[in-house]
Amino acid sequence: MKVFPSADEQPTVPLWPTTGRALGLGRSATYAAAERGEIPTIRLGGRIIVPTAALRQLLQLDQLAAAESLEHCCDELDNG
Repeated sequence: MKVFPSADEQPTVPLWPTTGRALGLGRSATYAAAERGEIPTIRLGGRIIVPTAALRQLLQLDQLAAAESLEHCCDELDNG
């Protein structure tokens, strides 16, 4: 499984292909979702980028990491 960058490592990512593929969307669906406001974007000239923190939130990566950390901690307490 590919590790997705943190917001500290990479503050923004391209809308396409990085964001679209991470969300399991094709190119047209990615741009349509961004146009509807379902994907938070920043426009810089002709480029459309996505804040990494917002994408991680959409993917619930940080919540999953926190849950896994809590589970690991509880396992250590049970086995400790």
